[in-house]
Amino acid sequence: MTKKILTEAEKTARHNMKMAKKKAVRDKMIATKTEEKGLIIVHTGKGKGKSTAAFGMVFRAIGHKQKVAVVQFIKGAWETGERDVLAAFSDYVDVFVEGEGFTWETQDRDRDIAAAQKGWERAKKCILSGDYKMVLLDELNIALRYDYIDLADVLLTLENKPEDVHVVVTGRNAKDALIEIADLVTEMTQIKHPFRSGVKAQACIEF
Repeated sequence: MTKKILTEAEKTARHNMKMAKKKAVRDKMIATKTEEKGLIIVHTGKGKGKSTAAFGMVFRAIGHKQKVAVVQFIKGAWETGERDVLAAFSDYVDVFVEGEGFTWETQDRDRDIAAAQKGWERAKKCILSGDYKMVLLDELNIALRYDYIDLADVLLTLENKPEDVHVVVTGRNAKDALIEIADLVTEMTQIKHPFRSGVKAQACIEF
C-alpha cells in the first residue's frame, strides 16, 4: 500500500490539531493545580550545574523584586562572578559567606566544623525569620556529608519553616532524609567534563 504524501497545508492542519489536543490536556491538568507554597528544593548529583541552576532561581526572584538570602558553605572563600553580580542588587539579596574552602584546602577539620555550624545558625535565622522569599543554602549537602552540621536540626528547621518560604539546597550526595522531605529534587548527571581532558576551572564556567 502506497503511503499518502501530505501537502504542506495538510501537515500544518494535522500539526495544529495535534497541538490543540495537547493544549486541552495540559490546560485541564494545570487547572487542577491550585496550591501555592514555599518549596524545599534540592540540587544534587556529580554533574556540574547545581549551584548555577540555584543562582538562576535567585536571579529570577530578584526579577520579581523578592527578598533573597544566600548562605554559602564550604566554597565561600572563592571569588565568584555570581557574588559580584548579586552585590549590584543589595536591596534584594543578602549574601553570607561562611565557608573557607573545601576541607582538603583548609586541612583543619575543627575550623571547617566551626565555619559550617556558624553558617547553619545564620541560615536558620534567615529561614525562620520570614524576611526572605527564598533562601539558598549553597553546598550545604557537603557540610552534611562530612557531619559538620546536625542533619536532624536541618530537617526540623525545614519542616517548620514559614509556609511561603522557598529553600534551595545544593551539593553532591544529598542525604536520603533530605531528599525524602523535599518537594523538588534534581540530580545532575555528569556525562562529560573538560577537567578530565586537562582543562582547568575557568571564569564564566566554574566561578
